[in-house]
Order: sequence, then structure tokens, then C-alpha cells
Amino acid sequence: MPDSLTAFLDAIPLPALMVAPSERVIAANDLAQAMFGGQITERHFITVIRQPAVLDAVEACLADHQRHHTRYLATRRGQETNHEVTCAYVDTSLGRGVIVTLQDTTQLEKAERMRRDFVANVSHELRTPLTALIGFIETLRGPARNDTAARERFLEIMAREAGRMERLVKDLLSLSQVEGAARVRPTQRVELHALMTSVQHALAPLAEGAGVAILVDSALPEVFVQGDEDQLRQVLTNLTENAIKYGRSGKEVRLALSEPAEMRELQGRGVVLSVTDKGPGIPEIHLPRLTERFYRVDSHRSREMGGTGLGLAIVKHIVNRHRGRMRISSVVGEGTSIRVILPLS
Repeated sequence: MPDSLTAFLDAIPLPALMVAPSERVIAANDLAQAMFGGQITERHFITVIRQPAVLDAVEACLADHQRHHTRYLATRRGQETNHEVTCAYVDTSLGRGVIVTLQDTTQLEKAERMRRDFVANVSHELRTPLTALIGFIETLRGPARNDTAARERFLEIMAREAGRMERLVKDLLSLSQVEGAARVRPTQRVELHALMTSVQHALAPLAEGAGVAILVDSALPEVFVQGDEDQLRQVLTNLTENAIKYGRSGKEVRLALSEPAEMRELQGRGVVLSVTDKGPGIPEIHLPRLTERFYRVDSHRSREMGGTGLGLAIVKHIVNRHRGRMRISSVVGEGTSIRVILPLS
């Protein structure tokens, strides 16, 4: 009979075990054996499960034959995991007792936490300019109604704050579109040198205003990758704009394209598109988090520069869609280099 019970539990795609009215585990599938550490049958269920909330649920189910739910917390490879536990009483020809199943909800809870954090961050980013706009509108309607100088100054600030909200909404829409197409591989053939030159010309006015020179370092013949031209342009534009904004006046931003070669990161042939600045650099502690949504090394300076905190997150998603890799390196006092590794078409 235990063999039949084990075969039955093996058909359940979750860790599952059965506790008899004698309060001993009489069967368990391989997933439960792995989860609870080896041979667990014929042991008292208290010595197997050990967590009070789950023990209470099993005891209650044995007593009232009703379905009970609770949570089980475990540690896997040093990381905490959460499980939804269901205890259900059965009385069949195979045996009587409580079937305990555990569903891993760690990733679902992580996604929900990320969603809450994202909503909170968006709300915060929008609340600041909205608060400023509301304050200036009230002032213009009241004390500054007839003050021409104050009105002009306030309108300028209001325009800047409205522009900040517009950029944020635009980046949010862009991020949503990129995520929506994440599983669809691009099919266009994009020539990278022409793309670099196009971005150089488009950003020339911004660079001139910041006192920065944009240099294109590539003497290669045409190099094509399979991609989405608009998205790759967005990648290069975002990276170059950041390099201009956060670099040093009087310095240069260099766009470079490597020769096609075997790339370990791609397990195949590819090219490296890099953007390098001579700015103040970024402390190493920040580098792993730079592509997180709304993560900023210097929040005040980023907002002053018109940053939304989403640029590198968008870049990361686009690069992932193109089956590429992104690497960020920086030396404080010397500058930052971002390398985008793309497979050849």
C-alpha cells in the first residue's frame, strides 16, 4: 500500500507527503524527500516538518477533516523561500490521512514586491513635480497674480517640472513596450557604423551645449547585426546622453565598435558596441544596481539633469531582447565605459 501511495504522490507536481491518523508520515514523493532531507517515511510528522504553523494545520486537519492552509518558510542555497501549504484529509482505498502539499510562491511574492516598489517609485517621481506645479499655480492665482517677474520665473519652473513628468511617462511607455516584445526576436538587419554616426549627429547640439566632443571610433566596413533599428538607436542614444550629461565639460565621449570576433559571453561570434566617457566615474558598490528601475547614484544630480531613473533599465531590456549582454565598468576619477555585446546576424 505505501508503494501505491508513493506512486500517487509522485503524480503531484509539488512536494507532497501523507500523514496517517497515527501521526506518522506514511508516504512522500521525491520532491518532499528532497525538501525535508532524505528518508522521512515512518517518522512522526513533528520531526519532519518542525514549523509550528504547519504542525497546527496538520493536527487540525486530522481532527476536523477540513482543508487548512498556512505558510512554510525554508532556506534553499542560502536564500529564503516561501511556500503555500495545503492540508487536505482523504479517505480512500489507498489509505486515510492528511495529504500535505507545498507550493513555492517565492517568485510570485518577489514579483508582487517588485510591482509594489515600482508603483511606489512611480508615485514618488510624479508626486514631486506635481506638488511643485500645484504650489506655483496657487501662488500665481494669489500673491503673485500681478507680479510679472515672479510669474515668468514660476512659469519657467513649471515648464521644467511638466517636462520632467512628460519624460517619465515617455520612459514608462517605452519600458512597457520593450517588456511586451521581450520574447520576440528582432528580424531587421542593422548596420552599426551608420547607426553610431547618426546618433553622433543627432546629439551634437546637446554635446556642444555641455562642452563635450562625441567621437566615433570605428574604421570597419559595414557590420550588420540582427536587431530592431529603433531600439538599438534608443540604446546608443540613452548611453551617449548619459555620458554627455554626467561627463566632464571639455572632455570627450567615445563611441567605439570592435571587430567581429568569437565572444565568450555569447558562445558565438559578435561585436562590442561601447560608450566611454571621461567623467567622475561611479563607485564600484553601485555598479551591480545601475540597471534597476529608479536606481540613482546621485538622486539630486540625476533629477537636475532631467533623468528619470529608467534609462539603463530600458537599455538592459532591449539588449536582452537582442540576445546580447551589457557590461559596465568604471574607475572613480577616470570615467565610465558601458559595453553592449551583440551577436552577429
